[in-house]
Amino acid sequence: MTSHFNLEAHFANGENALEQAFARRNLFPWIQRGVRPLANPHSRYRELVSQKTTRKCVAYVHIPFCANHCLFCGFYRDRSSEEVMRDYVDHLIREIESDPAKERADTINAVYLGGGTPSALSAKDLQRVIGTLRNNLSLAPDCEITVEGRVAGFDDERVDACFDAGVNRISIGIQSFDTNLRRRFGRKADKKDIVSFLSGLCDRDKGVIVCDLIFGLPGQTRQMWEEDIRLCASLKLDGVDLYCLTVHEKGPLALSIEKGALPLQAPLPEMAQMYEAGLEIIEHAGWRHLNQAHWAAGTRERNLYNQLVKAGADCLAFGSGAGGMLDGHRYVVDGDRASYQRRIVEGEKPVAMILPPARHYQARDLVMGGIEGGRLDLAALEYLTAPGFVDALSPLVNQWEQSGLVVQKGTVITLTTAGWFWHCNLVGSLFELIAIFMDGRAVDLPRFEFTKTGK
Repeated sequence: MTSHFNLEAHFANGENALEQAFARRNLFPWIQRGVRPLANPHSRYRELVSQKTTRKCVAYVHIPFCANHCLFCGFYRDRSSEEVMRDYVDHLIREIESDPAKERADTINAVYLGGGTPSALSAKDLQRVIGTLRNNLSLAPDCEITVEGRVAGFDDERVDACFDAGVNRISIGIQSFDTNLRRRFGRKADKKDIVSFLSGLCDRDKGVIVCDLIFGLPGQTRQMWEEDIRLCASLKLDGVDLYCLTVHEKGPLALSIEKGALPLQAPLPEMAQMYEAGLEIIEHAGWRHLNQAHWAAGTRERNLYNQLVKAGADCLAFGSGAGGMLDGHRYVVDGDRASYQRRIVEGEKPVAMILPPARHYQARDLVMGGIEGGRLDLAALEYLTAPGFVDALSPLVNQWEQSGLVVQKGTVITLTTAGWFWHCNLVGSLFELIAIFMDGRAVDLPRFEFTKTGK
C-alpha cells in the first residue's frame, strides 16, 4: 500500500465545473484494459455457476433484432424477420431451461429484456420468453420485469401479451419527440403518434411506463430539448432517462457526421447546459432523481435493474450477445447468432468470453453504485480498501468540493449537478487511486486532465 500518489492529476477545473471540469468525459471507466480473458470459458462458467451466492442477482435477456438501424445506436445486430426471430426464441428458451446458472441464486430481483428491440417479437414469442423466465428463475415476489420497446410495431396485441405474461415495467426508446429530428435518425413514429402511444400505455395502468430521451443530437437545439422535457413531464409516465449522446466510433452516426450528411454533435459545454436544463425542468415538475440519468415521477418506479447492475450485482445473461456478471467475472454470450444457436443445439452454454474480476472489485462496485446514485460513503469505502485511504484521498475530495462537483457531510459525499454530469470521470479517478493505494500501481485507465477551455 502507498499513501503517496499524484492527486493533482485528478483535480477539476473550478472556474466552470459544469461545462469545463475536465477536458472530456470518461465514458466507460469500468472497462478493464489489457486484461486477458480466462482460458476454457465453458468449464470456468460451470465452476462459477455451481457456487451458490447470497449476492443480489438480476437477469438480462438479449433480443438482437430491429426493424432498422437507427443512426445513434451502437447495439444493432440483426434486421427483424418473423421466421428468424421465432427460430431464435426457440433456441433462447432452450438456453434458459438448460442453463445451470438458474440454480445459483435463490432470488432474482429484476429481469430486463433488452436489445435490439424486444417488442419486435410476436405477441406469442413475447409470452413464450417471459413465461419461460418465470417458470425457470426464482423471481422475487416484487421482481421488476422490464421489456424494452419502440413505438413502431408495438401494437395492442404485443402490449397485452407482455402484461398478461407478467411484465410490470415497459421502457420505450423515444430519444426525441421532435418529428423532423426523429426522421433524420431513422425513427418512424411522429410526435402525435408517440404521445398517443405513451398515453395509451399509461392509461392501462398495468405497470410502470418509462421512456428515454437523448440530448446533444446533431441538429438538436436547446429549445427542442427543453420542449421534449416539458412534454415528457406533462404525460402520466412513471420515469424517464435523460441520456447524453454517445457517438460510437465507426458507427453510422459517426460516418454520417464525417461525410457531412449531418452536423457535428453538440459540443461538450452545450451538452452540460442541456443536462442542467433537463434536470431543473424535470425536478421542478416534482420528479425524484434516482440516479445519474434517471428520474421517477412517483413511488412505483424503482429502476431496480439498472441500479443493481451498476452496484455490481450478479447478472445472469441469456441470448446471443448478452453480457453478464458472476462474482465480479464479466462474461459474454456468443454474439454470432448462427454459432450461438448451434452451440445451444449441442447442449452447451454458448459463453464466448469470461474476464477475471478487477482487483478490489468490491470497492469498485461501491464507488460505481454510490456515484451513480449520487451518494458515496467514504467510510464504507475505507472498510473495503485499507486504513488511511480516506485521509490520503481528502485533498482531492476537498478540491472537488471547492470546484463545485461534490458536497461533503461527514464521511459522505453527494454530487452537485456538475458532479452528476461528470460522474464517470469521478469514478475513473477513484478506481485509479484505489489501485495505486492498494497495489502501488495504476490500473490501465485513460487520463482526464482538466482544461480551462473545454476544447
